Amino acid sequence: MQLKKLTVNGERLKNTIETFADFGRTDKNGVTRLSLSEEDIKVRDYFRSCCEELGMTVKMDDMGTMYSTLAGVQAKPPIVIGSHMDTVKKGGRFDGVLGVIAGLEIVRTLKDQGITPQIPVTVMNFTNEEGARFEPSMMASGVLAGKFDKAVMLSKKDPEGVTFQEALEASGYAGDAANRIKEAAAYLELHIEQGPVLERENLSIGLVDCVVGMACYEIEVTGESDHAGTTPMGMRKDALFAATDLITELRSKLGELDSELVYTMGRMNVLPNIHTVIPNKVIFTVEARHKDMDVVREVEAIIQGLPALQGDCEVMSTKLWGRDTVWFDPKICEAVEKATESLGYSNKKMASGAGHDAQFVAGFLPSAMVFVPSVKGKSHCEEELTSYEDCEKGVNILLETVLSFLST
Repeated sequence: MQLKKLTVNGERLKNTIETFADFGRTDKNGVTRLSLSEEDIKVRDYFRSCCEELGMTVKMDDMGTMYSTLAGVQAKPPIVIGSHMDTVKKGGRFDGVLGVIAGLEIVRTLKDQGITPQIPVTVMNFTNEEGARFEPSMMASGVLAGKFDKAVMLSKKDPEGVTFQEALEASGYAGDAANRIKEAAAYLELHIEQGPVLERENLSIGLVDCVVGMACYEIEVTGESDHAGTTPMGMRKDALFAATDLITELRSKLGELDSELVYTMGRMNVLPNIHTVIPNKVIFTVEARHKDMDVVREVEAIIQGLPALQGDCEVMSTKLWGRDTVWFDPKICEAVEKATESLGYSNKKMASGAGHDAQFVAGFLPSAMVFVPSVKGKSHCEEELTSYEDCEKGVNILLETVLSFLST
């Protein structure tokens, strides 16, 4: 006879999600909790108190990232569960914070059952994942992984002119670089999907095997400004008309590459942006994402192959930035998949189109991610919603994965 699986307390998990949402809750039931703001400091204080009540040791590193650790029988590298508690302005109750709450609930469950883990269990809260107050996003994990220069990040300013270093020191959560995590048995991150796929396919769980690669270009089209009423159509060098022709061409060519490719023309500046003047310059961005870097390189070849002249207008493309696909650790992904199957939850393997701390952490710790559905795919808005049942399933998968590590 198969023994019943150990699961978390769903009602307690629901109450914890709502309690955390009280720190920065908006009138429309969203959350505004910018990194190192008053609301963020208060939720950190609350999280810390919850952990200390469980007998966990709480430390901070030099970027303010929190490490709450339940000691194990053996002083070996820990199993780490983490994400972030900061939000965008008028964000949701689940993005990021669910991954931190998951770790807290897992430790509570271990305590409920009188289980002392064989190896430590650490719950992490990364500082400034969103980048909504201090750019760039994933700042602390980027420094931890050696992707960002610490001195440069400390000097970043918010819209009010406050530097990250000033906000960190004022928060009381500035710690020691010696506390940075260097090794772990596994890093697990539970996150809402932030997209519509799982809900549309009526699935409970996304088994994330990678964070997709991407490339972002800026296209500059230069023409000439003339009077909108007196210049014949055949004598114009209209940069906007040329740009729209280029966009149509790009959509056609990119659309033929691969069904999983996503691409966006997300920013456009039209100059001089006066209704009586023919535009003399248009600058727009093209961003494309795919897990297969060969497809991303095809995208880049198409963009780089744009004509130097579109009609009578000059065209120049500049690569702003890019990243390679980050693949998660196959052994950790397999452990998560086995946990999901053992619990009987419907699932599919999928890639993450959005960036997460896990993509940086994966560079030096064996890592994996789990997605739970987002209602209507909504995220980074007050309408963001994931059912408590799906949240519970996601946390149960992490618990089962943790237990599998503790039994080996």
